[in-house]
Amino acid sequence: MAIRDLESSSQPKVDTVSRPPLSPGDQLTRAEFERRYRAHPEIKKAELIEGVVYMPSPIHFFSHSQPHGYMMGWLALYCAHTPGVMVGDNASVRLDYENEVQPDALLRLDEALGGKSRVTEDDYLAGPPEFVMEIAASSAAYDMHVKRRVYARSGVQEYLAVQMYERRVDWFVWREGVYETLPVDEEGVVRSEVFPGLWLKPEALLAGDLPGLLAVLQAGLDSEEHAAFVVKMQEMLGKTGTE
Repeated sequence: MAIRDLESSSQPKVDTVSRPPLSPGDQLTRAEFERRYRAHPEIKKAELIEGVVYMPSPIHFFSHSQPHGYMMGWLALYCAHTPGVMVGDNASVRLDYENEVQPDALLRLDEALGGKSRVTEDDYLAGPPEFVMEIAASSAAYDMHVKRRVYARSGVQEYLAVQMYERRVDWFVWREGVYETLPVDEEGVVRSEVFPGLWLKPEALLAGDLPGLLAVLQAGLDSEEHAAFVVKMQEMLGKTGTE
């Protein structure tokens, strides 16, 4: 099913009847999910995974809000130095008719550079971003199970899952339809394969060491692989006239 077909069935419509709020466990079509979400602006985050509604618990500071803020700064710094790459925070993403996710953060390539997602006429994303990040309470969270399977099936190329209870970070890369875990090098750093120069030291993140987190990223931004990637992106943007 083409992305344009997916978005055309979900254009905003004025609700003519009062709709019930979303509740965890509701089994809905994506169209009805979006209608109820729009009808209840007091609901700040809800997701449709395999046709079932999920709604997260209230956000705690040290186990979610602070690491989320640090990682948004990490991703924003990468975007500031990498043309053609865009960052998103809690954007709704239409993957198919039973899955509309709202990842904690994402990176996507410009469509002109081969990015697989696009911004729809009603300002959602349709199609898989190249990179998503979730901060999960633990490895038992749905982020690590049903949602991870959806991301893999949809072709999200890299998935970074931060599990705060276990003090664990897993960075998955999509290979032949399944996720494999990116290795940590001898310096304790994980390096993106999709976005050259996007380097992470999990130890710094879990310790709440923001200067250390950004210092490792800066080393990635200063690397030859990132410089080559920037040149490639600039050349492609110049050819498409979108620079």
